[in-house]
Amino acid sequence: MAVFEYNGLSASGKKKSGIIDAETPEAAQDDLKQKGIFPTSILRIESGAGHVKTKKGTPGEKTFNLPPLFSSVKSSEITMITRQLATLLAAGFPLLKALATLVPQARTKAFKRVLSRVKDAIEEGNSFADALGAHPQVFSAVYINMVKAGEASGTLEVVLERLADFSEKREDTKKKIQASLAYPVLMAVIGFLVLVFLLTFIVPNITKIFTDMNHELPMPTQILLGISSIVKAWWWLIIPAPFFGLLCLYGIRRTDKGGRVIDQIILSLPVSGGLTRQLIASRFSRTLGSLLDNGVPLLTALGITKTISGNRVIAELIEKSAQAVEQGGSLGSVLEKNSAFPDLAAQMIKVGEKSGEMEKMLEKSAELFERNVQTAITAATSIIEPLIILIMGVVIGFIILAVCLPIFEINQLIG
Repeated sequence: MAVFEYNGLSASGKKKSGIIDAETPEAAQDDLKQKGIFPTSILRIESGAGHVKTKKGTPGEKTFNLPPLFSSVKSSEITMITRQLATLLAAGFPLLKALATLVPQARTKAFKRVLSRVKDAIEEGNSFADALGAHPQVFSAVYINMVKAGEASGTLEVVLERLADFSEKREDTKKKIQASLAYPVLMAVIGFLVLVFLLTFIVPNITKIFTDMNHELPMPTQILLGISSIVKAWWWLIIPAPFFGLLCLYGIRRTDKGGRVIDQIILSLPVSGGLTRQLIASRFSRTLGSLLDNGVPLLTALGITKTISGNRVIAELIEKSAQAVEQGGSLGSVLEKNSAFPDLAAQMIKVGEKSGEMEKMLEKSAELFERNVQTAITAATSIIEPLIILIMGVVIGFIILAVCLPIFEINQLIG
């Protein structure tokens, strides 16, 4: 059975759109009419590169799927559907019926398409994990492997509940960090734009009178006029320069050599480097603990955590650790020998290995580092905010001084 995306009108003329399963476009059109929807277009969704578009049930031209950038699915939406799917399975719904129930609940068309393809793949005889694996741009390796372990052990609904918990905790940590950094970043951006505006439009008008004077201007005024002339001439380049610089860094970081150098620098920075190491250790601990707790073998779990570490230096360390474990070594012993990984995390892993409670120790380690990162960021932002205000005050004070000094000298000459 194929999957079709439709657009149409209800009997009252209201626009309708959605997903429908049918054998042919004609059958889809008939089903929609029975539901009181008159289709204006029916789009067949296929797992290949393209799909066939038909209008009013007749074959039409060939179109192509949007690139991933425009058809991405938010992690919050995946978490919500995962939680709902676990609830339906726990209530006794068969997997196919549960998926069919959830397809209309998806918020975006992109996710509706993905869920419809997953349902069709299962109908064709594929496992749930294999059906999810056909969409790696939507479902992570952690998600797919945990589902595979759940299917093998017959506890799919339990695994999906844990996946939802795991995703919610990650999203919660991410939102807390973003919320803590949002205000200082906004203040810095606004302060930068205000400063450019002052130097481009306000200062030149105020100091214009000084340029016609034969009297030598004070040094602060000369510096201000020089800076103002540069900013006025190049403001169109200065404003986008920080964003262009970030874009260049992003491009360099995507390369292997450049990315490794940048990742090493990030870990070596005085304050933020320590926070980054703790954040990565938290992600590593929570992911590895969740995988092990759901029956994924240690070597497979390490291979997955390597891909989601987000740092090439840490990824190489995890790969070396996996090789040592494969040869009978200790994971904690390998990690504690490298300064890129927090020593406390390595020690907790060693305790977990000795006690046989690795999953619990990893969970505690993740919670500990998440709290540490949140506390450190909160403390840092409490310092950054007044620091930005102080810097802006010093800059504005310099501008006022540079403008007022020539006025004072003129008053003295007149007096």
